[in-house]
Amino acid sequence: MKKILPIKNLREEIFIPGDKSISHRAIMLASLGNSTVEIENFLSGADCLSTVACMKNLGVDIKIAGEKVFVTGKGLFGLREPENILDAGNSGTTLRLLLGLTSPQNFLVTFTGDDSLKKRPMARVIKPLAEMGASIFGRNDNKNLPITVLKPQKKLRGITYKMPVASAQVKSAIILAALYAETPTTIIEPYPSRNHTEKMLKSFGANIQTAGNEIKIFPAESLIAPAKIIVPGDISSAAYWLVLATILKNSRVKIKNVGINETRTGIIDILKKMGAQIEILNAQESGGELFADLLVTSSNLRGVEFGGEIIPRLIDEIPALAVAAAFAEGDTIINDVGELRVKETDRLAAIVAEFNKISPKSFEATENSLTIHGGNKKFFAECKTFADHRMAMALSIFGAAAEGVQIDDADCVKISYPNFFTTLLN
Repeated sequence: MKKILPIKNLREEIFIPGDKSISHRAIMLASLGNSTVEIENFLSGADCLSTVACMKNLGVDIKIAGEKVFVTGKGLFGLREPENILDAGNSGTTLRLLLGLTSPQNFLVTFTGDDSLKKRPMARVIKPLAEMGASIFGRNDNKNLPITVLKPQKKLRGITYKMPVASAQVKSAIILAALYAETPTTIIEPYPSRNHTEKMLKSFGANIQTAGNEIKIFPAESLIAPAKIIVPGDISSAAYWLVLATILKNSRVKIKNVGINETRTGIIDILKKMGAQIEILNAQESGGELFADLLVTSSNLRGVEFGGEIIPRLIDEIPALAVAAAFAEGDTIINDVGELRVKETDRLAAIVAEFNKISPKSFEATENSLTIHGGNKKFFAECKTFADHRMAMALSIFGAAAEGVQIDDADCVKISYPNFFTTLLN
């Protein structure tokens, strides 16, 4: 249990941890090079450490020294059959991307995970991999864990795959498998999803061509890793401070070195649409990824409606945006968010159940949308996180801006933001 008391304002500089999505990919892709790569500002959260453990079990030499990680790659064709079942923990990114990476390998591997991950459907990532010729077997029609990947009967074939839903994890799994295929693979997305895999692979010398919503991946014989990868701060972690500084009066916060990849900045676009004052300062680039300082000042917000192609650019930030909407004038309607029902928990159901304890009759959901009635009275409440790190952090800033909150599980934030409460409660 952790109790969060109301906060009057925020006036400080905040350094947030490295981007979770990029940290995962940096470990995996560095493992496929032929040299040692230094990864700076690596996120040592539970999810990314699951990726480290899995890659070690696949024969890669990985050493962690604080926020730096040194990975000595085994080459595209140097991974070995693991002696143990690979445990992805709570990390859907670890599991889905490694399904793609291990599908073409010349060995068998079995995956497991925690109770939450075992409930998450993997059929949509296994389907395109199977079309490429991969042999993957999961439990029941949803292809739940445990999942076994067999040595393919022959080399994978390139395919053209039209994705039914924009998903960076599914797309990345196909891209990793496509590096080993006989012929090029084309992926067509309904909307652009986060493109960290494409950007990083290009910096490793892979031949990937993008045009609109299409990505074409050519088979590779080797990858040339850069000597160093700097991981920008995670905009999903910055989201909580963007929202809290906006809704707390007399606040002014500079959030340092935040990744502003164009496929991830939906939260900035929507908060600005609601009336938030956010400035982007000192923009820089490293390894194909843009990062900058974000200066945010308290603002009066108004309700908005959004959905469609912006959703993949802010899907993980919906709980934080829902908090912002509760303090806005009028209603906010968020469409096309059914994807939230298959996250670490059913986040739509969790938001309605727990956020309404703080602001009664403010949140309602359908199967694919969330409506927030802003401006209602706020109360102190005891709330459940459902062991979901993003729910825990969203509830914490909600309580901090309202009358306080007590959450049942604070430790789950270690998945993505180990020092979140140190920063919040300082």
